[in-house]
Amino acid sequence: MGDSATVTDLTTLTSWHSDWEGLRVAVLGLGMTGFAAADTLVELGAEVLVVAASAPAETADLLDVIGAELLHEPNLDTVPQRLADFAPELVIVSPGFHPDHALLLWAAAAGIAVWGDIELAWRVRDKVRAAEWITVTGTNGKTTTVQLTAHLLATAGHRVAAVGNIGVPVLDAVRDPIGFDVLVVELSSYQLHWINQTPEGAISPFASVCLNLADDHLDWHGSADAYAAAKGKVYDNTRVACVYNLDDDATRHMVEEADVVEGCRAIGFGLGAPGPSDLGIVDGIIVDRAFHDDRRNSAFELTTHGELAQAGLTAPHSVANVLAASALVRAFGVAPAVVREAIATFRIDHHRTETVLESDGVLWVDDSKATNPHAAQAALLAFDPIVWVVGGLLKGVDIDPLVEQNVKRLRAAIIIGEDRLALRSAFARHAPSLPVFEVQATETDGVMPQVVRFAIAAAQPGDTVLLAPAAASMDQFDSYSDRGRQFAAAVHDQTRTTNPGGAADDDDTRSGHEPGPDTTAA
Repeated sequence: MGDSATVTDLTTLTSWHSDWEGLRVAVLGLGMTGFAAADTLVELGAEVLVVAASAPAETADLLDVIGAELLHEPNLDTVPQRLADFAPELVIVSPGFHPDHALLLWAAAAGIAVWGDIELAWRVRDKVRAAEWITVTGTNGKTTTVQLTAHLLATAGHRVAAVGNIGVPVLDAVRDPIGFDVLVVELSSYQLHWINQTPEGAISPFASVCLNLADDHLDWHGSADAYAAAKGKVYDNTRVACVYNLDDDATRHMVEEADVVEGCRAIGFGLGAPGPSDLGIVDGIIVDRAFHDDRRNSAFELTTHGELAQAGLTAPHSVANVLAASALVRAFGVAPAVVREAIATFRIDHHRTETVLESDGVLWVDDSKATNPHAAQAALLAFDPIVWVVGGLLKGVDIDPLVEQNVKRLRAAIIIGEDRLALRSAFARHAPSLPVFEVQATETDGVMPQVVRFAIAAAQPGDTVLLAPAAASMDQFDSYSDRGRQFAAAVHDQTRTTNPGGAADDDDTRSGHEPGPDTTAA
């Protein structure tokens, strides 16, 4: 075991088979990422101290079983004495810790290296066999694109796992006893902030993509520029293909600025006709010109709009995700016929423009995964007219432009969540005659029943009631999936039991004016 007089040269730790024995590592956080990091490091022979403000009993017990020490300290505004005494040589930080957290500032001042779980996973990826990595980020669409990319690769016969921010720690995948041919790694801006901290630990993916960029998580990164800089790191050191969005100049700029491996190609995707190095759409056909030997004159047909409709993938943002995933797997050598076959059997994840019910001519749609304005805009563009359920934790993002851009599509709006003042003001400014309802329920199980009662009263045949909150959920729900499940449950319950013409309960409130003329677009 290590002692305070022994210091490991971290530059030598570039393989599972390096000498990790006795390395003193502090792991910050005890969620899925933190536990996976601790479990990996113990298996490598390191001494591990997990420092966490929250420590569920079951997970804490597992730490004891694997042989890691837990320091459960609810207040981490100062450095606990046990952590200082432990004198870590390395800190592994979970994605939720802000860069200016007291423990990270202490580590920086003490000259202690800080890695994220992604860097650790990259260094030890060769335990069984080193899989290729395909990395995916973007403000929106990451999870769908990762799932579709993995599905396409699996259909082609590759052993593949969808990992990272999607919910499966990369460190669990690299320790799989059989191993994988390829990992499709979803990377949040938090995780990207911490990658490539050192030359020997810098990841070098086979292919990479930033799907889009819009303001998000500004409360964590501190500015839009810092957020964009984190996203752009997904392209660094890419070896074969940097895939970018032709309709989002920010992603093009990221590729132009990225330091990639010589010979790496820039591959664009977009909803229009493609250029010679792009994937796009021609007369309702999804085509690939980028990987055709005669790409200046010919293209491969991958699928059609009609086939996408059968898979529930016709919304513009869904088509963009299909194009991005297709570009990634075509770079990996997946044949056009396999792409077509796989898309036909893919189904989009829950809570992403998911139809809940159609009743009395009204379509109810759950897009609870729209946790920021950019994602909500994609959902709003897919329907018209709309009764819009919006609100939650806005994360420092300006909601006003989203409201201004979409008021002509709205039949009514229903505001939920804590950050309602900005929404209330935006609707008053841009649509003073629009019916705007506010849900005042404070208990979680009371929110969605009130939402549905308002929606039933406001919606007309042909309308869509759309849950696209443009905000995070943690103010009132456990997660965006919990928010979506409760919406769906209330829809099924209320549409069976509530008179569509009935009045709302007395504890529901309404802001704005009485209903004015129809403000939806023709």
